Order: sequence, then structure tokens, then C-alpha cells
Amino acid sequence: MTHTTTAKAVRGALPAAAALLLALVSPAHAAPQAADQGDWLLVTVTTGDAGSGATRGTLLLCDPPLGHQHAAEACAELETAAGDIRAFPATDTYCTMIHAPVTAHARGLWEGRPVDYTETFTNACVMRARTGSVFALDD
Repeated sequence: MTHTTTAKAVRGALPAAAALLLALVSPAHAAPQAADQGDWLLVTVTTGDAGSGATRGTLLLCDPPLGHQHAAEACAELETAAGDIRAFPATDTYCTMIHAPVTAHARGLWEGRPVDYTETFTNACVMRARTGSVFALDD
């Protein structure tokens, strides 16, 4: 009897698991489709260690600016730097020396050129000081 109940529970959970997997995979498939709409980046931020941290992300579109609440500012910063996040000027701010690593990753197209940026920062304050609004996903 237990085996039958377990089998029914597993069969019932399979559609939910498939839907969850599809939801997790869909943003990755959405990124190439956005290429037809101008400049775009799939941006993610991983807190903690890369292998065990929590990751959140969004698709940042810049024609018109969409993706998160700072999309207009992020697109303007990217425009100024010709899509090169490493070229962003560091803002003049003070950050604590608390070690809470975050990894920023952006992949997409800017002015027809591929963008692939990954950098790990000592904490979120340092990341914001170096990358502006592009990875401001919490606010």
C-alpha cells in the first residue's frame, strides 16, 4: 500500500517539477529572442560562494529600457561605456570591509557585439560602486 501511495505522489509531483524546470530554463531561452529588440543583457547576481550561493537575475532590455526598476539608469550607464561594464568609473563611496562575496555576471549583446562579463566582489556595496545600476536587482 505504501508503494502505491508513493508512486501516486511521485506521479503527482512530476508535472509540478517539470513546470518548475521549464520556468528556470525559460529566461535563458528568452535572451536570444531579445537580440531582435536591440541592446540586451541577461544579468545575474550570486551571493556567497558560486557553488552554493543564491542567484537572482533579470533580462535587461535597453530599447526601450526594461528589466528592473533601474533599467533606464543601467542602460544610460552602459551607453556611456559603450557596453563595457569594466569601463564604468568607480563611484566615490565608502563600503564596509565585511567579506560577503557577490558575483556579477552579464551576458548578451551591445551594439551588435557580444558581452560576457563576470566579476566577484568582496561585498554588494563594492559591486554597486563598480557596476552602477546594472546589477541593482534588490532595490
